[in-house]
Parts: sequence; C-alpha cells; structure tokens
Amino acid sequence: MSLKIIKAGILDTIQDLGRYGHQHLGINPAGAMDKYAMQVTNILVGNKPGEAVIEMHFPASVFIFTQPALIALGGANFSASINGEPVPHLHAIIVGKNDVLQFHQPVNGARAYLAVSGGFVINQWMNSYSTHLKAKAGGFNGRTFQKDDELLFRQSSSFPVKQNEFIILPWQADARCLPDSQAGGKVQKEIFVLPGNEWDRLTTESKENFSMTSFVITNQSDRMGYRLNNIPLHSLTNEEVISSAVSFGTVQLLPDGRLIVLMADHQTTGGYPRIAHVIAAHHSKLAQMRPGNKIYFSHTDQHTAEELYIKQQQHLLQLQNACTFRLQEYFKNK
Repeated sequence: MSLKIIKAGILDTIQDLGRYGHQHLGINPAGAMDKYAMQVTNILVGNKPGEAVIEMHFPASVFIFTQPALIALGGANFSASINGEPVPHLHAIIVGKNDVLQFHQPVNGARAYLAVSGGFVINQWMNSYSTHLKAKAGGFNGRTFQKDDELLFRQSSSFPVKQNEFIILPWQADARCLPDSQAGGKVQKEIFVLPGNEWDRLTTESKENFSMTSFVITNQSDRMGYRLNNIPLHSLTNEEVISSAVSFGTVQLLPDGRLIVLMADHQTTGGYPRIAHVIAAHHSKLAQMRPGNKIYFSHTDQHTAEELYIKQQQHLLQLQNACTFRLQEYFKNK
C-alpha cells in the first residue's frame, strides 16, 4: 500500500512534532509549522497526534493511492478534490484504489496537512521523522517530494470502498480546529507575545510602535522565519548581544530596525536582540499566515499564555476521545 506523487508541489515534505534535545549540537527541532493542525489531522484518522504527516504549501502535490486508505486533510484549506469531486476539510475520508487527490486554490491558510491512518514507512533521524532540508536528512530522503516518489503505508488495511470511489465519514472536527485567523470567517491577525530579554532596549517610541502598528509579512519569508516590513524600531544602545538560544516564535530586532519572527526551521542561537516571544497557543495562527498578511502584536502575561495553551491541549484530548469512539463504532458496524 502506498501513496504516489504524480505531480510535485513547491514545498511538500514529511513532518512531525520535531526533533528535540539536539540544539546544543546546532541541530534545530524543525517539525511541522502548524503543530496544532498537524495533530488535529492525525486524530481524525485515529493516529497518535505526533505521527508523521505530509505538510503542503500551495500549489501542492497531486497524489494517487495504490490501495484504499483512511485519510484526513487539515490546516489550510486548498480546495481539495478526489477524482475531480470536491471533498470537505477536517473530515476523515476513505479513499479507494487509484483515487487521485489534488488541490485547486487556497481558500485560507498557508500550510495544509495530509494524514494517513497508520502513518508512513519513514526512517527516523535523531528520534524524529521530520524533514531537515539543510541537513538533507529525515523525512523522505531528506528532501521535498518529486514526481514519481512513492510513500509506503506502515499498515495495510482493507476498507469498505470500491475502486475509484471514496467515502466521507459523517463527522467533522469543529471550527476550533481551524486557524484562529479564519474562525467564523472573521479575520483576526492579533498575535499575543511575551516580552523578550532585550525588550527594554527599545526606545519608548519603538515600544509604542511595536504594540500599536501593523507588520506586513514580506516575500522574503519561509520556514526559517518571517521577515516583517514595519516602521523601523530603535534600540537605546548599540551594544552587541551575546549569541543566545532562540526558539519558534522568537521576535528578533535586525540592525536595520526591521523584525524577523523565527519559525520551525529557525537557527539554534542568534545574536540579534530578542524583543518578544509569540506565545505557544498562537504558533498555529502565526504558521497559517502568508506573505502580504498583516500581524498585530499584543502583549499578554504568563498566566494568560499558559491558560490558552492548556485550553488548546484540552481540546485536542477531547477531539481524540471523540474520534476514537466514532471510528470504532463506524468500523464495528461495517
């Protein structure tokens, strides 16, 4: 059983929750950009939340299934279709042999995820399946997908579906599984941050500009970081910062006064002032933004950051319990 790429996308890779414990060696965690959406997608097909998935950017790859499989699509909505028929987002779907999955246009978000029940046959590198593009390791041969690549499924299963047919299972993850910026159709670009170690280096005017103006994500943005176009911010001192550890969501002040927000493929250390850190619960919202989108930073406190993260994890657990029950009942009656 396998999934074959019949047309390659621009940046489609295997990702999981990332590899940790190696930053002292200069190896960053990498992993999915939107780890929350990745986990939701896995849960829909009965996988463990951290199972490796396919992360896609638009235009995404075109896939053909060589055998029936249970799949789900989460994260960004790229107007998916199977055999030319539209399929819904955030549903479990049973696909048949020779079914073709493709994506037509981005409706919202920047990163979509494809999970297959049981996962893929992929070799681990440093305890993670995630693709590390710079090291050319992990994932599928350490690279993005190419035409005719074939990903084997870890488990073979027989699903009640005929060839060239598919079945949409009759339940859906709720709207809280969508990036916050699209929930309810209302654009909400506010990103909560905590002050960084060098926050107080900013001038009073720059602190006000950080909190009261918008920042546009530029085209010079990728999985390593989002470069922002903004009113230049100024530091009270030109004293250099000792290179220190950085993480997903660290907001750094560049020498020209612009900002960069570090993302999944960030470096392990940095020597630019760390003026803020995006809270963990808003990493998903941040990951689903694209060049041209505006970001509004808003300061919050540690208690609020922790409560929002706990709420997010509780929702994942509730979703996992519900999907496990639904899948068991559905296949028990088939």
